[in-house]
Amino acid sequence: MKLAATESCKALIELLKSKHGKLMFHQSGGCCDGSSPMCYPLGEFKVGGQDVLVGELVGCPFYMGRAQYNLWQHTDLTIDVVNGRGASFSLEIPEGKRFIVRSEICTI
Repeated sequence: MKLAATESCKALIELLKSKHGKLMFHQSGGCCDGSSPMCYPLGEFKVGGQDVLVGELVGCPFYMGRAQYNLWQHTDLTIDVVNGRGASFSLEIPEGKRFIVRSEICTI
């Protein structure tokens, strides 16, 4: 699995870092907004044995729930940003933005 970020995603992460300090991401694979990447101040979301560290985005750890990871482990992920507000506690919501995942099946 490769983890990447679009330029607009990187810019939003830098903005959020300037406002909130160190950040982390988690994607649970749950329903609704839980299936989108969620951005939190580092350490605010408690990760455990059922979470997999997939990589980093702009120096921020990106975790995924193990059940979701097991389904997506052969998928390359690009984190992007779209306009709009989700119904979550993710830090980008007040900015009128939403993190999303664009995926592609690994070919190798």
